[in-house]
Amino acid sequence: MQSANQRTKVSTIILAGATGELGQSIAHYLLGQGADVRALIRKGSSEMARSSLQKQGATIFEVDYTSDAELIRACSGGSCVVSALSGLREVIVDTQTRLLQAAVNAGVPRFIPSDYCIDFARLPKGSNRNLDFRRDFAERLDKASIAATSVLNGMFTDLLTGQAPVVLFGLKRVLYWGDADQPMDFTTIDNTASYTAAVALDDATPRFLRVAGEVSTIRGLQQSASDATGQSFGLLRAGGLGVLNTMINVTKTLSPQPNEVFPPWQGMQYLHNMLSGQPKFQTLDNDRYPGIRWTSVRDVLAKRPT
Repeated sequence: MQSANQRTKVSTIILAGATGELGQSIAHYLLGQGADVRALIRKGSSEMARSSLQKQGATIFEVDYTSDAELIRACSGGSCVVSALSGLREVIVDTQTRLLQAAVNAGVPRFIPSDYCIDFARLPKGSNRNLDFRRDFAERLDKASIAATSVLNGMFTDLLTGQAPVVLFGLKRVLYWGDADQPMDFTTIDNTASYTAAVALDDATPRFLRVAGEVSTIRGLQQSASDATGQSFGLLRAGGLGVLNTMINVTKTLSPQPNEVFPPWQGMQYLHNMLSGQPKFQTLDNDRYPGIRWTSVRDVLAKRPT
């Protein structure tokens, strides 16, 4: 459902990172609302992802992200650039900076960066490598002559079904450090994509929008897991946040994996951030687009692969 501030004319959205799961979902929702989607695809990208985007109605635009001229052509005529790029500094800072400059040079009025995370501005620098990249890019974005909106969504709820080792289905326990009653923000990839598409089609958005499909605590996750499975889950406290920080440092030393986007210690940093309460959203903007149905933690856990 479009807000009163959204465009009535057809918008051309430039979508970077369109072949990833989040990018494809954003494209799906944009196309569903009648937008023209120009999907920027790296040469050699997955044929399956390319085909899926084409079948949905997106226009495929092969681009060399190191070519300023190609990026300017790709952005020409766009009403908003949406980035769903994923990677390390060379992507989140360097490539996005080239994309940003191309958008400015092409006269695109709006830019949505690839943030989709907890509130990194409330965290001390050095507490999360990947969020430091986003902070560094945000400094460049704020100096550019373009309107920008970051969508912040907490943690992707989908990660609770496996990648984030918090809900331990085999042990029927919820693992945590620190305070079991600390509120945390969770939003599914699908809800984040739907919201981002609405933001891209909205001409009057602030610098930051914050959403959460559900605000839950560790005890809340325990209840959600019990409700989703019909089995009683308990809590497993592994220590305080100091213990988790030590584990992060040890893991980073023994297995640094500097070229991996999500090495184990990176996920541990993210969990430490959330459990600290520092990046907890103070207000939520869920009601800005009332047509979105927010998916609960329980619903995600109930649909987990078995």
